[in-house]
Amino acid sequence: MKQDIHPEYHEITIHMTDGTEFKTRSTYGKEGDTLRLDIDPKTHPAWTGEHRLVDSGGQVAKFNKRFAGLGLK
Repeated sequence: MKQDIHPEYHEITIHMTDGTEFKTRSTYGKEGDTLRLDIDPKTHPAWTGEHRLVDSGGQVAKFNKRFAGLGLK
């Protein structure tokens, strides 16, 4: 392998949405950093089977306003 081209691989802490934490090794950040997740396997619809809309910046409202007149006939 070539020297000095690979990122540093170190231990970080992952903070899940329900408050649990675990340690893993990653190239993210620096040694000892914490990665806080907004969506993880405990809350993501693909794993939970629940569907909920996450409206970031009014995107859902913008979509509904734009396509309000297009009703199914």
